[in-house]
Amino acid sequence: MSTRRVLAIDAGQSGIKVRAAAASGGDLLFPGIRTGEPLLPQLASVVAETIARTGAPPDVVVAGISGLTDANADADAMLALTAAHGVRRVVLAHDSTTSFLGALGDRRGAVVAAGTGVVTLAVGAETTARVDGWGWIMGDAGSGYWIGREALDAVMRAYDGRGPTTELTAAVSDRWPDLSQAYMSLQADPDRVRIVASFAAVVARAAVAGDAVAQDISVRAAHELAQSVRAAIAQVRTDEETFPVCAIGGVFGSAPLLEAFTADLHTGDASVRLVDPVGVGIDGVMALADLDTAHPLAAVTHRAG
Repeated sequence: MSTRRVLAIDAGQSGIKVRAAAASGGDLLFPGIRTGEPLLPQLASVVAETIARTGAPPDVVVAGISGLTDANADADAMLALTAAHGVRRVVLAHDSTTSFLGALGDRRGAVVAAGTGVVTLAVGAETTARVDGWGWIMGDAGSGYWIGREALDAVMRAYDGRGPTTELTAAVSDRWPDLSQAYMSLQADPDRVRIVASFAAVVARAAVAGDAVAQDISVRAAHELAQSVRAAIAQVRTDEETFPVCAIGGVFGSAPLLEAFTADLHTGDASVRLVDPVGVGIDGVMALADLDTAHPLAAVTHRAG
């Protein structure tokens, strides 16, 4: 680990975690990214507040950011915003990169991170491949949102008589007693993505309890996730060595889904092996400070200073 004074930011929409290597007292927590506002000033504010709270000004700021786009990945601008605090170097990366480093370190492999959304990143000897992470409208297959959307679809099919009855109906009816008006309430709610994704936990419980509809949704979600892993690995693999895979995120808290994912992933390819992560996202952000510039992941980071 670097002896430099590193400040690491693991920035997500649900929360921001900060680790200051030169400070004591553990990681700091901040509210999540506000997607309707400019990103970099929010991160610069987190840097300033962290310094105020810890009394430990950094000389390197590294950040793993959920949904980071090329338009926001301006490391030079971030350096300009924080230089007055003594920051001399900035590294920015998509959170798929830092999730990978946290889960597998700097070796080859693949990491699928599935929460409300989902993204898969594979790293080979020379290249990287990102699969999905295209958001709730265009992608995120197998994610919490995808599972919740399938649950709502199944409930309305049962309501109409177009599909089998399911225990999921009770949970949806608890939120919207008049199911015929549920779609109007949901479409008008600015928090609809989180609300839909919240039903993934309902599906997990119902699948454990033996509900056939919930079990089917879990198996199909697992297949989507396994497909993404296979697609990512196929783009970077140059030989048949064992390829470790980490599955992280709340979606994999569902035992039926994890079991189905593991079986699907291992079917027909003994060289792909599910392994436990060695760390978490903030560990991966810290690793950015010391990532070898020759490593394949260095090509997908943004640096200044």
